[in-house]
Order: sequence, then structure tokens, then C-alpha cells
Amino acid sequence: MTPYKNTNGDSNVEAYEIGVDSITVRFMSGTHRNYLYNSARPGTAIVEKMKALAIQGHGLNSYISTTVRSNFARKW
Repeated sequence: MTPYKNTNGDSNVEAYEIGVDSITVRFMSGTHRNYLYNSARPGTAIVEKMKALAIQGHGLNSYISTTVRSNFARKW
């Protein structure tokens, strides 16, 4: 996984892994720390936005909290 830059220093996102039609996000805390988001759930447009925010290193945690919420494909 690629470490998340966390340019503001206040994100719960620790790392991410980008796939062709998915992104896996690892959070620093929580019972389940790894979440898979893909083209089926929450959908291609949202996943592409999440990929861009992950690469940017800013805004991913907020986007997940406000827009994506519990619309993930899998958690572990």
C-alpha cells in the first residue's frame, strides 16, 4: 500500500492501494481498518474521485465521511 500524504495532518487515512476499478483504503483506527471501494459500490465516478484525492494527499477522509459513508464493497 502507498502511505497517504495527509498534507493537513488530521486524516484518519493511513494508506491506500489503487486498482483498475477500485481503491482500498486503510484507516489508522477502527475495528475494521481496510475498506474496498469499487465500480459496483460506490460506483466508478466516486472511486475515480477517491483515487484523485488519495494521490493528492488531501481530502480523502472528508470525502469518505461526507459523501461515501458506508457505501463500500468490503471491509476487513
